[in-house]
Amino acid sequence: MNYLRTAMLLAGLTALFMGVGYLIGGASGAMIALVIAAATNLFTYWNSDRMVLSMYGAHEVDRNSAPELVGLVAELAGRAGLPMPRVFLMDEAQPNAFATGRNPENAAVAVTTGLMRQLSREELAGVIAHELAHVKNHDTLLMTITATIAGAISMLAQFGMFFGGHRDNNNGPGIVGSILMMILAPLGAMLVQMAISRTREYAADDLGARIVGQPMWLASALVKIEGAAHQVPNYDAERNPATAHMFIINPLSGHGVDNLFATHPLTQNRVAALRQLAGELGARAAPSVGANENYPPRGPWGRSSRGPARGPWG
Repeated sequence: MNYLRTAMLLAGLTALFMGVGYLIGGASGAMIALVIAAATNLFTYWNSDRMVLSMYGAHEVDRNSAPELVGLVAELAGRAGLPMPRVFLMDEAQPNAFATGRNPENAAVAVTTGLMRQLSREELAGVIAHELAHVKNHDTLLMTITATIAGAISMLAQFGMFFGGHRDNNNGPGIVGSILMMILAPLGAMLVQMAISRTREYAADDLGARIVGQPMWLASALVKIEGAAHQVPNYDAERNPATAHMFIINPLSGHGVDNLFATHPLTQNRVAALRQLAGELGARAAPSVGANENYPPRGPWGRSSRGPARGPWG
């Protein structure tokens, strides 16, 4: 069912892409759009990780440059039964993270410097486990291809506005049709992204919580990231809103029209689901999510400044 749903959603985006091409250039425009969509999918399949990581200026780290982060990823990947992914760091104040790659053997996990500074080790473990769940569920390729096609649809629609709007109704969409296309085509792509994102986030929350063994660590992290995302702008994400659904929490500030339709489920609903899972798993109680005063003083990377260093599961 997962592969069937993926195929249907990608087919829908491709059909929307072809429809925009048809409005701009008729049957030949639709065929050109189909060729472009096929080439885009093929290119994205082999280059999805490099494209997105480059877009956000992420640089790879290893055990020499970031031993604690890489060690944590390795430990969680082992628990998840996954190959060790490449680990990247983004010089970004907003706490956030995403995973990318065409399959588990070619996966990458990227976190921001803001995430490293603001989260405890336990919360960071929850976030990384969530991203590894995306890898295990084979979400990463789907989400990158979706972002690529959605971005192409938006650009093609704007192209049609400039060039199609000056044609008469026999040869192009006309000015009214061009305006509608510029609005409705990206909106349609966004709705497909929303349909994908909501189900995959709940699934990744559930599996990630099971990987780390403590659902409330992830719940606490989600609340902290949600609060910071509305206060600390991520300018790279604002310039590339089609990739917003790849992050664990929507990175858009909400000041523009791109955030009118959220690509993520409500954080409180995700936290409620994690609370329920914690009860089912009998997880030990964790500090109340969002209550920063309940946490002990932290070091520069979320480690408690009291007592010796602990592993991610106590």
